[in-house]
Amino acid sequence: MHKWFKWFVIVAILSALYWWFTKEKPLHVDITYAELGQVESTVANTRAGTVTACMRAKMSLPIGGQIEQINVVEGQQVEQGQLLLSLWNKNQLAHLNEAEAFLAASNKNKERACIVAKNAKKDAKRQQSLLKQNLTSQEKLDSALANAEAFQASCEAASAEVDAKQAMVNTIKANIEQTYLHAPFNGTIAEITGEVGEYTMPSPPGVPTPPAVDLLTHDCHYISAPIDEVDAAFLTPGLPVKVSLDAFRGEQISGTLKRISPYVQDYEKQARTVTVEVELNQHREPHFLAGYSADIEIILAAKDDVLRLNSDLIINEQYVLVLNKRGFIEQRNVTIGLSNWQFTEIINGLSATDKVISSVGLTGVKAGVMASNE
Repeated sequence: MHKWFKWFVIVAILSALYWWFTKEKPLHVDITYAELGQVESTVANTRAGTVTACMRAKMSLPIGGQIEQINVVEGQQVEQGQLLLSLWNKNQLAHLNEAEAFLAASNKNKERACIVAKNAKKDAKRQQSLLKQNLTSQEKLDSALANAEAFQASCEAASAEVDAKQAMVNTIKANIEQTYLHAPFNGTIAEITGEVGEYTMPSPPGVPTPPAVDLLTHDCHYISAPIDEVDAAFLTPGLPVKVSLDAFRGEQISGTLKRISPYVQDYEKQARTVTVEVELNQHREPHFLAGYSADIEIILAAKDDVLRLNSDLIINEQYVLVLNKRGFIEQRNVTIGLSNWQFTEIINGLSATDKVISSVGLTGVKAGVMASNE
């Protein structure tokens, strides 16, 4: 009897060991919980957007010539109307002096002619008065009237000559003005092409020539970004926007959707997109530069203090995987509301105490599998 009991104990131990080593072990998973917070429905850009200066002028002079003076340097802030660059124009200034001298002479000639015309008119009136008194003849009166009209015509011709000389002066001044380049708005000099003594000329048709001066605003920028055509129908000007820039990691700048392009851009082998422009509600100085890459999130709707879950844990926008009280993975259908790439609103099907499996990409994670988060 003792011998059989001994073998019974050995078989029981071996069976227990076999069961222990062959039984299914719980799969280790990571879990998370739904929480209360804000959820926004957003639309994001498909490719990186660009920080663009509100105004940018790549300026060249309307005529060619030799650069005589450059009054600014790259990076300098200038004011509207400030002289930036000038060409050699001494020959035109000499022509201006000559034209102004002719104008002054014409004015004097006009004064002389008009004085004579005024005196001839008085003489004609005097002859009319004397004729009424029979103190002169009709012949002298006719001669006086003819002289008055002739001298008046000379006065008017002299006035016309003055106008012509003034127009000539104005033309020369306009030509001289073409040798000066002024700032059309307040901004920063981005680039200057050319040096003093070099010859510059405007760009002929079909030949791209670098501008003499590239000027852009330093205190006014907006964001230009492409949006997928499927999202364009939801957009209206005035929607709030969150702007993120690589240059300011971890920070967001608020903005407002200002403009939506009236057409869809269709580039070969690329998705069709609609370009939008975002006006910034705040400005970062001094290191906010045109050309920065930017990402935007246009907020279509928002809710506060709702139950939310990471969007990538909701499978096919229909269900999540939870670890139930019996230690098995369970598929739980959920009803969702607002959603974006980060969070999704949970309307029903899940509570804040449910253990939601966050390692959904782990091999073997599926409904019905025994699991543990310990």
